[in-house]
Amino acid sequence: MISKTKKSIRNNRKKRITARILATASRPRLCVFRSNQHIYAQIIETEKGKTLISASDLELEKKDKAKKGPREKKTLGRKEDMAFRVGELIAEKALKNKIQEIVFDRRSYKYHGRIKALAEGARKGGLKF
Repeated sequence: MISKTKKSIRNNRKKRITARILATASRPRLCVFRSNQHIYAQIIETEKGKTLISASDLELEKKDKAKKGPREKKTLGRKEDMAFRVGELIAEKALKNKIQEIVFDRRSYKYHGRIKALAEGARKGGLKF
């Protein structure tokens, strides 16, 4: 019996999902990465392999810190709330750069929790996918 590691299973899932995604210059892909603490989103032009726009919850932390001041305690909320706000932020940036339609690339993550919240935030922000 061949034992597969978690990493190889995740890589196979990522390849399977990415193969089905048809991203073009007119419809770039929104790629998501999540770690245990943070979430990141990028809009990538697949043909050139160039990142057009990026956003993360770290940007939101900087904005909140600037608004509240350096000594006040920051309360940013749950991870899902932060993911939703990152989705809205990347949608705002994309609309400024005249990108309205994208392809959502969830990579090897299941579509629930923070990934779903980010997608819903991007939809609410005005992106179509």
